Amino acid sequence: MATYYLWNVLSLVIAAGAIFYAFTLFKQIMLKDPGDELMQKIAKAVQDGGKAFLHAEYKWLAVFVVVVFVLIGIGPHDDKAQFLGWKTAFAFLLGSTSSAVAGYFGMYCATRAAVRTTQAAKTSLGQALDVAFKSGTVMGMTVVGLGLIGITVLMMIYKQDGVNFVNYVLGFSFGASSIALFARVGGGIYTKAADVGGDLVGKVEAGIPEDDPRNPAVIADNVGDNVGDVAGMGADLFESYVGAIISTAIIGFEVVPRALTGDAQTSAMMTLMTYPIVLSAIGIVASFFGTFRVKADDESKLSQALFGGLIAASALLIIGAAAVTMIMQPQPHPLGRADVVSHWNVFGSVVIGLVVGVVIGKVTEYYTSEKMAPAQTIAQQSQTGAATNIIHGLATGMASTWIPTILLALAIWGCNGLAGMYGICVAAVGMLSTLGISLGVDAYGPVADNAGGLAEMSHQPPEVRKRTDSLDATGNTTAAIGKGFAIGSAALTALALFSAYKVAAGKEVDLSLDNADVVMGLLVGAMLPFVFSSMAMKAVGKAANAMVEEVRRQFREIPGLKDGTGGEADYARCVDISTKGALREMLAPGLLAVLAPVAMGMLFGKAAVGGLLGGATAAGVMMALFMANAGGAWDNAKKYIEAGHLGGKGSDTHKAAVTGDTVGDPFKDTAGPSINILMMFLPIASLIARRVFT
Repeated sequence: MATYYLWNVLSLVIAAGAIFYAFTLFKQIMLKDPGDELMQKIAKAVQDGGKAFLHAEYKWLAVFVVVVFVLIGIGPHDDKAQFLGWKTAFAFLLGSTSSAVAGYFGMYCATRAAVRTTQAAKTSLGQALDVAFKSGTVMGMTVVGLGLIGITVLMMIYKQDGVNFVNYVLGFSFGASSIALFARVGGGIYTKAADVGGDLVGKVEAGIPEDDPRNPAVIADNVGDNVGDVAGMGADLFESYVGAIISTAIIGFEVVPRALTGDAQTSAMMTLMTYPIVLSAIGIVASFFGTFRVKADDESKLSQALFGGLIAASALLIIGAAAVTMIMQPQPHPLGRADVVSHWNVFGSVVIGLVVGVVIGKVTEYYTSEKMAPAQTIAQQSQTGAATNIIHGLATGMASTWIPTILLALAIWGCNGLAGMYGICVAAVGMLSTLGISLGVDAYGPVADNAGGLAEMSHQPPEVRKRTDSLDATGNTTAAIGKGFAIGSAALTALALFSAYKVAAGKEVDLSLDNADVVMGLLVGAMLPFVFSSMAMKAVGKAANAMVEEVRRQFREIPGLKDGTGGEADYARCVDISTKGALREMLAPGLLAVLAPVAMGMLFGKAAVGGLLGGATAAGVMMALFMANAGGAWDNAKKYIEAGHLGGKGSDTHKAAVTGDTVGDPFKDTAGPSINILMMFLPIASLIARRVFT
């Protein structure tokens, strides 16, 4: 037992170190020069817009959290079930708060780092990269630090309650999922309403450049990058991170070697439950050292520097995981196996998860990068109009699903062969262990994008915009890699949570495919990602329509705005439209995810819910991959043209590509990423609510 607490204390210290490192980087960023008065004025508008949206969003979410907190606390529970009750409710509150704090702090840092990145770009590309990447790392280290602190503290507090006390800790994951669901959907609607509305009127109708200060939607667009791709993505991966760790601990309780008794059994069980926590702590250390690998002064080496940091962290994690595995020796007894499996089998599963995550990221890069054939082919198809651009973009997104799916299937097959369901769960932890740097590589992108916008709006010299454009172009690629990584980890985590649900439902629940209840649930579950995506897409359409009308109104009614000879745009009005539209439209998709498993369980029972979870996971992975990769390819096809190919900016080919990109924007930044959360939210909600199922 002493060893259990020692490992948890060590992990807690490392997690606290991650928070300390994040604050240290934040202070370093704030010491940088924020630029001239005009730059600071523009940056202040973005900062105020981001703060206003998150404050409004969190007010709504606070009401939801309080209501669910009370329902969990007073829900039906007993000493053996341990899914509902005030201990679970407290964990839910802590998870909700931690996720919200991580997202807010990441957004707060990003909105202040962007202007400093622009200023640093006046000196060199290397200094601009340093500021932008440090901001992304603040987000990454805050997420892993708060996530691991919350889990570790709860595991230590609830250990005295015996039985499978991790079921109480599951409330932490449910809280994280709840915030992630609404933050991702709301942030995605906000950012794409501004982006689509601004592009359609600004680029296509008015023919003015992106980030031109004459466009009234430009500030709202920059705000959206932060609330969607920083705060929203942070909440998304916070959920995956804690979900993978907790589901592995839950399974660890069930696969303790049966031949052991007494203290030996307790020790083996504690090892299996603590191993994912320690592995995640090692990942934080590996990520910390990996960040020092990210340096570049040459545009051609930007992508190599960022990916090199991720590879360095992955290599260090493998070394650290091998050492920890040798010391702890986790040996599960998978269900259906005659005997325990070697701890090296568990280590093999960790390596598989880590490698598959990196490879899926590179496959995503191939299908979305402007340097690769798929995006360039979409650009070429734009020469004959928007219709052929959209057709080829859809086809590219569909084709992009097969390699990641095969990789995930092989990973599941391999990990199951090595260590059963515990191996699959550990693979998800391995994939997410380096989140400290992988999320940093992802969250760097919006900072670089905003830096470019600030350079344009504050009329910086051409060489400054060239440097920020280089950072932005690389950021688009790293963002696509991050989305692929998020989808892969969500798939494995959802499967791990499904396994936890199967164990919790009990052996008496028949989840075989010859059970009509399961097949019914399977079909309903497969339908959910489509309906959920439809709601998200329509929400963007409604909010974007209001934005289009507002931008047109300002161009029409403000003298000299459109040609740059007179009045100033009313940016605040567009920010307000995006804020109200996002908050109004995020409720329906969120409620669908909350109510679907509960309604299915109360009406048709636990077996039907099991089918629902399986169908939602299978369809969700396909939809998420398709939408994220199609959207990324459309975006970079447009950027390929804007770089001077096929007629360049302002050409008919460019206008067709912009139209395709406006379709792809809600694909890759609203509906697609939100499906990741849907896949994980459904099994967590089912686990929490299973006591009320028939």
